[in-house]
Amino acid sequence: MYSSRWLAGLCICALLATGCSTAPPIRPETYVVRPEDTLYSIAWRFDLNFNDLAAWNDLGTGYRIEPGQILLLRPTPGAALRPSPRPAATPANGPGAASQQSRATPHRDIPRVEKPRPLPDLGPTPAATQPAVPPPPVPTGTAAGTAAGSAAASTATPATPLAWVWPTRPLGQPTAVAGGGLMIRGGLGQDVNAAGAGKVVYVGSGLRGYGNLVIIKHSDSLLSAYAHNREVAVKEGQSVKAGERIGAMGLGPRQIPALYFEIRLNGRPVPVRPYLENN
Repeated sequence: MYSSRWLAGLCICALLATGCSTAPPIRPETYVVRPEDTLYSIAWRFDLNFNDLAAWNDLGTGYRIEPGQILLLRPTPGAALRPSPRPAATPANGPGAASQQSRATPHRDIPRVEKPRPLPDLGPTPAATQPAVPPPPVPTGTAAGTAAGSAAASTATPATPLAWVWPTRPLGQPTAVAGGGLMIRGGLGQDVNAAGAGKVVYVGSGLRGYGNLVIIKHSDSLLSAYAHNREVAVKEGQSVKAGERIGAMGLGPRQIPALYFEIRLNGRPVPVRPYLENN
């Protein structure tokens, strides 16, 4: 009798374990454009190269999209993936190379799926008397290098000559986030600056998990993002210089003042520190 109950209990536990397991989110085949979307924000949401997204949907160089428009998030059957533009100095196997072609699937409308971004535990709130750690000095030259061309790259350096600066003054040690980003604690309202020269391509709060977000395009393969801003001081289409103020730090996870900073190369997050380590 006890043996049969024990076996029944094992069966129930196995069913519960199976039922509670969840598969990782899968990128849908299509996406319906919302009023606040831009091509860059959609590419960012689904970890895509914006050049590929434009090519799959024949958007041309203007990247114009309209609310209600259905965009393909995968190449059509038989379509080749267009190589991402890259500087001539970039090695053939460097970060400018095109990502591998995804397996094509037939076009059909399915519900859109949004992937929430996990954010790290920032730990206890720093004491008010803790001195701010000054950022490294602004470089006098330029930083150049190569990046590993995969989503799980362990090292990355700029693919094109670009002077990088810290996006804000850190308070304590920044926290590395899986995938390459940094969570930088500071003071509420302190300046958030462009880490490199470029063009603002997105300003908004439409990407879940980022709060008020600014995305800057530095080249045809390189973007940087600044999340959890309390206020934003730039507009889409505006050109900015390295170190130029673009916003003010807001509240990050656990309502602690913090900036989430991320760099993406060909649509993939890369470790941030190699870009900033010499600055």
